[in-house]
Amino acid sequence: MSAQSAPQRRQPTAQEFRDMQSSPQFAKLRSTYRSFTFPMSVAFFVWYIVYVITAIYFPGFMGQSVFGSVNVGVLFGFAQFVTTFLITWIYINYANKNIEPQAAAIREQMEG
Repeated sequence: MSAQSAPQRRQPTAQEFRDMQSSPQFAKLRSTYRSFTFPMSVAFFVWYIVYVITAIYFPGFMGQSVFGSVNVGVLFGFAQFVTTFLITWIYINYANKNIEPQAAAIREQMEG
């Protein structure tokens, strides 16, 4: 009874890593990653700052009752969690479609 092992991957050299880092293929991967993460990070940070600033400078607005004992501040706080999970879900879909195929191609080329 012999166990089949995964195919052996070779370890790229430091020079191969440097060469890949300066390649157009890696630049495209980096651009694909940044074109999503930077704008999404800025948008979420702005949304968070709006939440904090509103809570600090407009407590009357944040304290307005929406229904029962739920006020605008509670809804804004809940929306922070919702947007965090939404951004995560969007990123996972984006990464699976756009980033992972490029990263896998580079990994295959490097490790062969």
